[in-house]
Amino acid sequence: MGMSVGNSDGDDEVNSSINTTPLVDIMLVLLIIFLITIPVVVKTVPLKLPDISNEALVTKPENIVIAVNADGKIYWNEKLVAQRDLLARIQEVAQIVPQPEVHIRGDREARYEFIGRVVATCQRGGIMKVGFITDPEVRNVD
Repeated sequence: MGMSVGNSDGDDEVNSSINTTPLVDIMLVLLIIFLITIPVVVKTVPLKLPDISNEALVTKPENIVIAVNADGKIYWNEKLVAQRDLLARIQEVAQIVPQPEVHIRGDREARYEFIGRVVATCQRGGIMKVGFITDPEVRNVD
């Protein structure tokens, strides 16, 4: 009587692959357990939290918008202002720390002289930042 153990051809190869099926099964079970237990842990005691008011120590000043229409009329944040009163208002605003920016909106049909006077008045009043507001360029896509 004989008993055969192994391959009779003499090939003694070692199987070096790892069976990952049990690892995947364990990970899926752990995932399911975590998904079930997380909502239980997240629950908290219902409370009414106090309302709090937070006051900023340094506030950013609002920008000043000066509009100049085609006739040369000047508007300070949508209120009509005379040219002679503009310098006094600008000097008053220039004293605020931090200093607000002045944005000039000039009408397309306005003469440059009207807008130039506003820019010069801002310089004389001590405004450091003056910007111009324009409509974004419309591009024709052909």
